Amino acid sequence: MSDFSMGRKLASFICLIGGAALLIIALVLDATKSGNVFRGAFLVIGIITMLIGLFIFPTLKYHRALMNFVFLFPLLFAFLVTVIIPLVLGIRYSFTNWDGIRFTKSVGLDNYIKMFQQPSFIWSILITFLFVVVNMIMVNVVAFLLALLCTSKIKGLGFFRASYFLPNLIGGIVLGYIWQFIFANVVTKLTTAISGNRYSMLAETKTAFIAIIIVYVWQYAGYIMLIYITGLNTVPGDVLEAAAIDGTTPTQTLFQIKIPMIAPTITICTFLTLTSAFKQFDVNLALTNGTGSVADFMDSYLTNGTEMLALNIYNTAVIKDNYALGEAKAVLFFIILACVSILQVRISNKKEVEL
Repeated sequence: MSDFSMGRKLASFICLIGGAALLIIALVLDATKSGNVFRGAFLVIGIITMLIGLFIFPTLKYHRALMNFVFLFPLLFAFLVTVIIPLVLGIRYSFTNWDGIRFTKSVGLDNYIKMFQQPSFIWSILITFLFVVVNMIMVNVVAFLLALLCTSKIKGLGFFRASYFLPNLIGGIVLGYIWQFIFANVVTKLTTAISGNRYSMLAETKTAFIAIIIVYVWQYAGYIMLIYITGLNTVPGDVLEAAAIDGTTPTQTLFQIKIPMIAPTITICTFLTLTSAFKQFDVNLALTNGTGSVADFMDSYLTNGTEMLALNIYNTAVIKDNYALGEAKAVLFFIILACVSILQVRISNKKEVEL
């Protein structure tokens, strides 16, 4: 063994032993005010030192696989703790009388039966599906048109791209309150000046629902536009030149060359739009808070005319303090979203093959 390998091996052992010692010291330190000053530092330095020792160890079998696992572990652990474990526990809690802290008994399917007996919940499912369908079409059409504009030979393309993407950087809650001010003040003044009647789109359920769609499209189209721009830029230039030489019109080039060649991009964009629209919460909360009257739906008068599924789950669990029922609704929401997403991807992939 060379002196270099011996040196690496010795340095590795020193790092491993030193890191382990620092971890042990961090674990045995008293949880006192003075101990807490050094505990965190010892813990972090010990972990980093042990990782360095593993990384520089020269003869360890399966070294690359081990290092891949070491560096992937924080991400996998975070995913396990924040997604997988809460999902499993949530499914379990949906069959109990969980109050957000503990449960005392199992209630079987009572929560699932109860939620389907609520007209407000059925209404939230219906308008959520309507919202998803409308927004999948609107966002993708608007984003694709913006992408065509931003890949054309006009001046100031960087400015246009940044301007169209800027609304996506604004948080949904802030965005909802901004547009609430616009609909309640600016739009009402316009309607007063035009027709003489003061009218706000948020005053009625139908127009308030349209207002949510407008805000969502305005916010999300810029993000989807960037993906379409990437897809359009991957279309080979020689193919477009050959089409131009053959005398194809811009419309023929668009529908017969560009769109078929960016079919995978369309699949990605429709999937992202679908999942994002289903999970719409913040704009819905800030803009209308789900309010709106619906007369004679399932023999009931509803006051949650613009309340979509995510907001309905939140209101059930947090506002009405019924966590077990809210968890049951969340489990159903997960099943619906998973099934619709898988179906959409399969259909889109089939269309890609046909194109």
